[in-house]
Amino acid sequence: MTESRIEYQNLLTELIKKQVVILGPDIAVMKARNVSGLTVADDGTVTQMNGNPVDLINQLIEQYVSLSGLIVKKAMEPLLSKYPSLAIGKNL
Repeated sequence: MTESRIEYQNLLTELIKKQVVILGPDIAVMKARNVSGLTVADDGTVTQMNGNPVDLINQLIEQYVSLSGLIVKKAMEPLLSKYPSLAIGKNL
């Protein structure tokens, strides 16, 4: 796995774990598992991803936004900014 794919996988895991704190583990992991192409462990760790990582991130965020709307977007902005080298969040 390339370094950038590892970074994407780490970001996905961080996004899920942040939502575990907000939504609780059951809901956060269930919503993450709704994203086709992601395999997520019970603790919220992304163990496998298939497909375009940017699309997976956007799909994951949309899963959470559908529950909590703008609050989720605002909560994720600081986390997304930690990964400036990755092309994500441009259309959020």
